[in-house]
Amino acid sequence: MVGRVVISKSGRDKDKAMVIVKETENYLLVCDGKERPVERPKRKNPKHLKLTRLHLEAHQLETNRTLRKALKDCGYEEEM
Repeated sequence: MVGRVVISKSGRDKDKAMVIVKETENYLLVCDGKERPVERPKRKNPKHLKLTRLHLEAHQLETNRTLRKALKDCGYEEEM
């Protein structure tokens, strides 16, 4: 499931696209490369995330810049 693009369904980041970077027993760690960089992912309950069919490759998750570019290329623009 790591690398899957998800949409947040609740919280301050509602309707925002993020990527799963790690799975724990009860939570998923997600980041977007901007407010939530790869170095400091957000812990989210899986029921608060909407899974999409998009999946990013491992090399697209290495840096914040490549992560933001990959999300933009998938059609998820950054909010200003």
